Amino acid sequence: MIAPQTLVFGILALLGLLSMVATYLAVTERDLVKAVVFSAIQSTAYAFMYYLLMAPDIVLVYVPVAVGLYPAVILFLIKKTERFEGE
Repeated sequence: MIAPQTLVFGILALLGLLSMVATYLAVTERDLVKAVVFSAIQSTAYAFMYYLLMAPDIVLVYVPVAVGLYPAVILFLIKKTERFEGE
C-alpha cells in the first residue's frame, strides 16, 4: 500500500511538471489567446498545489485572481489590440 504522503508528493511533482510545461508553452506561443489559456492552466496547477500543501487561505485568494480575474482582463486587452504577436 502506498503511504498518503508519497501519493501527495507524487501529485505535487506531476502538477509542478504540468505548470512548467504550461509556462513554457505560454512564453513561446505566438497566439496571445492560447498563451493566456496556458497561463490559466499553470495557475490552476498552482492552485491545486497550494490546496495539497494545506494552504486554504492562499487558495481562496489565488483562484479568483489568478484563474479568473487575470485571464479575463488580459483577454479583454487582447480584444482591444491584435491577437497574434508581430515579428
